[in-house]
Amino acid sequence: MTINLTICADVVDIQNDTPRPSDVLLVDTNVWLWQTYGLPPEPDRNRARRDEQKLRVYTRYLNAALVCGVRLKYCGLILAEIAHIIERSEFEIFKRSNKIEALKPKEYRHNYPHVHALVAGIVWNAWNQITMLASSADLTIDEKLANTVADHFQEIALDGYDLFFLQAIRNTGVKPVQVLTDDMDYASVPGIQLFTSNRLVIKQARDQGRLLSSR
Repeated sequence: MTINLTICADVVDIQNDTPRPSDVLLVDTNVWLWQTYGLPPEPDRNRARRDEQKLRVYTRYLNAALVCGVRLKYCGLILAEIAHIIERSEFEIFKRSNKIEALKPKEYRHNYPHVHALVAGIVWNAWNQITMLASSADLTIDEKLANTVADHFQEIALDGYDLFFLQAIRNTGVKPVQVLTDDMDYASVPGIQLFTSNRLVIKQARDQGRLLSSR
């Protein structure tokens, strides 16, 4: 089924854009993973090829942004997502390479401490790269903020993590809010600039008059 997006963001096609030194980009989890870890294992060859293309496009844009002095931002909450995705990926690799497909995640984590230590090292390396390349968009999660995010959840088609990320960059006071991601959900957020190479987002943004041809 085709996903019909209501495009509320101003969309920038990163394959036709040059980063500017004045940009302040909140970099989403998927882009940080491609930059610092690579691609999780993907058995479907067609999807693997698409993922490899995405990796090349986003890392090229991110590196160009670094070269020209763009300020990159991250939200500390992405550590939870990065750790989860890396551990899950390494778990799948471990199962296949050791031919123990029946292995459960908890067994993997607790019964192979030397492997867990290696995974922790991979996570730390990825996180260390992020903190070296970008600065934190700090966020204090308290009852007031949680209630705000809960309200936004009813209005914006983002998941819970992304709503917190969005609040983090808004709290910096930087305008316009700029987000670098492949996640189509951000296209539904009004008042932001969405930097992406997601083809569905770009096509529907063009059709709805939300694609920035120049900036």
